Amino acid sequence: ASTRTLSKMVKYSRDLPNPESCCKARASNLRVHFKNTRETAHILKGMELKKAQKYLQDVIAHKDIVPFLRHTGGIGRHAQTKKYKCSQGRWPEKSCRFLANILQNLESNAESQGLEADTLVISHVQVNRAPKQRRRTYRAHGRINPFMSNPCHVELIASQKAEEVKRGDEDESESKKRRGGQRQLQNGDSA
Repeated sequence: ASTRTLSKMVKYSRDLPNPESCCKARASNLRVHFKNTRETAHILKGMELKKAQKYLQDVIAHKDIVPFLRHTGGIGRHAQTKKYKCSQGRWPEKSCRFLANILQNLESNAESQGLEADTLVISHVQVNRAPKQRRRTYRAHGRINPFMSNPCHVELIASQKAEEVKRGDEDESESKKRRGGQRQLQNGDSA
């Protein structure tokens, strides 16, 4: 017999590592293409919040591009993607607008928690498929085919940047010993 307890409904796929320094936002059943949104959201991970908002505005204005790395079938090649070390990319404007709204909500949530938006970095991004929505298209000879949409769920978590710690002073003898060991390993000798 299992001793499971239903304490709360699971909303986010990841627990916050430090709830005081993190904020989150999510949206469900968005009427925007799953594949485009996945690629757009994936590039935002690790970006600062303000930089991510500017990036999405640049994509909408076609000044920057979203590199497509997973869902690449039929995606054209563009010179703008060279800076992302790939060749395929697009400018999914609707996905960018939806994600910009979620980032705006994330910023508002951060302010209500007392966090500064300038210190936030997007640490978790997840885009899931939502249940397909059904329409119909009318074909020749009286046939009817499905005309499905592919909506998605999006969740974002932003956390404060870790403060950089300066390296302490160490004795010269210790650092020389350490360097000597590194040289041996680079030469292929055992440690």
